[in-house]
Amino acid sequence: MTVPDHQSILIVDFGSQVTQVIARRLRELGVYCEIHPFSTAADNLARLNPHGIILSGGPASVLDKNAPSIDPELLAADVPILGICYGQQALVLALGGAVEAGHHREFGRADVTPEKPSSLYHGVWNLGTPHPVWMSHGDRVTALPEGFEVVATSPGAPLAIVANEERRIWATQFHPEVHHTPDGTRLLENFVKNICGCTGDWTMATYRRQAIEKIRAQVGKGRVICGLSGGVDSSVAAVLIHEAIGDQLTCVFVDHGLLRKNESEQVLEMFRGHYNIPLIHANHQDMFIDALEGVEDPEKKRKIIGSLFIEAFEDVANKLGKVDFLAQGTLYPDVIESVSFTGGPSVTIKSHHNVGGLPERMNMELVEPLRELFKDEVRALGRELGLPESFVGRHPFPGPGLAIRCPGGVTREKLDILRAADAVYLDEIKNAGLYDKIWQAFAVLLPVQTVGVMGDGRTYEFVCALRAVTSVDGMTADFYPYDMGFLGRAATRIINEVPGINRVVYDITSKPPGTIEWE
Repeated sequence: MTVPDHQSILIVDFGSQVTQVIARRLRELGVYCEIHPFSTAADNLARLNPHGIILSGGPASVLDKNAPSIDPELLAADVPILGICYGQQALVLALGGAVEAGHHREFGRADVTPEKPSSLYHGVWNLGTPHPVWMSHGDRVTALPEGFEVVATSPGAPLAIVANEERRIWATQFHPEVHHTPDGTRLLENFVKNICGCTGDWTMATYRRQAIEKIRAQVGKGRVICGLSGGVDSSVAAVLIHEAIGDQLTCVFVDHGLLRKNESEQVLEMFRGHYNIPLIHANHQDMFIDALEGVEDPEKKRKIIGSLFIEAFEDVANKLGKVDFLAQGTLYPDVIESVSFTGGPSVTIKSHHNVGGLPERMNMELVEPLRELFKDEVRALGRELGLPESFVGRHPFPGPGLAIRCPGGVTREKLDILRAADAVYLDEIKNAGLYDKIWQAFAVLLPVQTVGVMGDGRTYEFVCALRAVTSVDGMTADFYPYDMGFLGRAATRIINEVPGINRVVYDITSKPPGTIEWE
């Protein structure tokens, strides 16, 4: 990695599933940062020359044998340090304090009250007033190192914020980076700008330039094929890579028959009509649907789809000759959800993404230029690259597509019914002016049929569920609060216009922090 030409913060990763959210918050503030594992973070000090260091949370106990620890070089770097959760505990232990294990577990909302003035929350919090934060810890600090003092408390964590203002070290037991700490971004801004002195000189234009440099350095003179789904992620990745290496890139649109209505045509029109990017349309609808027919287990569906994608890419690569790299639009939520799902590092991402590693028979290396970005950052990069808003603003549509929105066995008939219902639903959302207010919306064809009366006859047809959620980064989400008038209009149109459906329900679903399965 090259030496950055702007101010930076070093984030030391102790394994928290929200470490990347810290980076996301800093990028929102225009501050460049790099994440490095605790074991190698000190190796990057000289190159990065950071204005400050942030120690992340983590799943371990600092009292465990071989628990992750802070390299002494980081403490000797003479820059401001902020420890978060596990980072607080590791910091306290490294400096001679004490931590108590396991007797004060606290997960969820809490109130922290500032007791003394501190640079960390100056201008943000008032002394003596409780402020909501998000706790997630099993251990807690019980004795402070020399020179430290408690500046804020909470009922479950009496040492909620500790500080040594002279040494420019602060540590919080809560997570300021998550959305559930309302003032968390302002606290981080105080740290990186007011304490560390960063002015915010990093932009998406900078990220674009750096990503292009990295792609060129990785690929060299090699040949790349990019798995293009037509969604935001793969589209942005394709345009970015093409800008970096030009005709060394060939996009492969694997048409698996599980897309929404007219999406195949839209993808082909955009990339053949608006971009001079070589594109191969690999129509494998029959191969995918035949393999999925009768498969009910959703995880098996994902694995079948992921495996068939690899076969499709291999087929194209063999026809093209030597191909050195496979590019995909993997995002950070894909990465951390796969780790959460498997309980540890994974060779596949969310089952249908083959991005943690490829089969050995594929002599290709992965190119994943969006791997450290969140969805809204990818949209910002897409705008920076000049992609049309109609593509940049599209709702997420996972790789398995309609296969996982058709619980139970997949058949061509059920896919056609679902595709039609989904199109009507999205049309009503757009008619109501709600599309840009909703992060993701789709229809699901439930594996049940009900008796109904339509006109003068009885029907025995499927139930359609409608889902809509709001989110910023895909890490947490909540259902969209439709009014009954909208739901009535959407349901009436679906029942009247889509043969095979006689019931419509609204799926009220939320995704709080830490949950795994949600699409």
